[in-house]
Amino acid sequence: MKKKRKIWLLSIFSILMLIASACGQEKNSSTRADAKESDKTIRIGYQKFGTLNILKSKGSLETHLKEVGYTVDWTEFPAGPQLLEALNVGSLDFGHTGEAPPVFAQAANAPLVYIANQPANPSGEAIVVQKDSPIKNVKDLKGKKVGLNKGSNVHYLLVRALEEAGLTLGDITPVYLPPADARAAFEGNQIDAWVIWDPFLSAAELELETKTIRDGEGLVANREFFLTTDSFAGNEEALKIIKEELIKADKWIEENPGDVAEFLSPEIGMSVEALEKTLKRKEYGLEEISNTVLDDQQKIADTFYHLKLIPSKINILDASADLKKQ
Repeated sequence: MKKKRKIWLLSIFSILMLIASACGQEKNSSTRADAKESDKTIRIGYQKFGTLNILKSKGSLETHLKEVGYTVDWTEFPAGPQLLEALNVGSLDFGHTGEAPPVFAQAANAPLVYIANQPANPSGEAIVVQKDSPIKNVKDLKGKKVGLNKGSNVHYLLVRALEEAGLTLGDITPVYLPPADARAAFEGNQIDAWVIWDPFLSAAELELETKTIRDGEGLVANREFFLTTDSFAGNEEALKIIKEELIKADKWIEENPGDVAEFLSPEIGMSVEALEKTLKRKEYGLEEISNTVLDDQQKIADTFYHLKLIPSKINILDASADLKKQ
């Protein structure tokens, strides 16, 4: 009898252990699922001015991404090179820059993928000098100090403008500064010219009464690009929502430049007039990456390699979303 009771108790114990084990597995499975769900965060980098900034302010992207289980973590950057460095080290999943930063980033083996672009806007960047400067044209920059953000879209503008004038980067003294520091240097006459993009350009034109000696017309495209990483490029559902919301935000900006300027002014610390001027001279729309756009990017890459601004030749197609899908 005692033997039977012992066997019975052992059987009950075994059953209880199996139940406990099953519960533990279920709990662990639930924990893993919760962890997986919590990992569905899209880290988006944005700059002081741009469609992504508006999209962040409107809050509509978070609403629609939440429907498919994603949250959004926003980080502001002073310019494209810094944003793409964060993307390169794995701190970002999505962001936007001008045309030159992706070239420098790809040359540094950043795992970037072109997703979409906005139309060309060559008048949205320029080389400016003080209103009373004796510098009349780009040829007059020989031997002068020229301020710019290294690796940004205006880097290519400067190269092309110098080339057009029969000069090279070796004929000037580049002073590499982010926009805020460059403006201070420009106002303090520490640099002779400043190569800058909107909305900083518009602000300088209105507040400092600068003189433009060359803008991007006929030289550069000056497109804004939206990029992601190799690892995030497969999240087609999330990227589709982001592009749809960018299109909506872009349309709203185009139709309401005055309201957008008033809204952004206190947020980014620029005058309504400067922001409205910028918004009225930019081109709108979101375009799929085309062969023409990739060819233009390849020309920039080849130019930078020839000038030894990047260490090796790169193939822009290696960062094409279409190629990644193959």
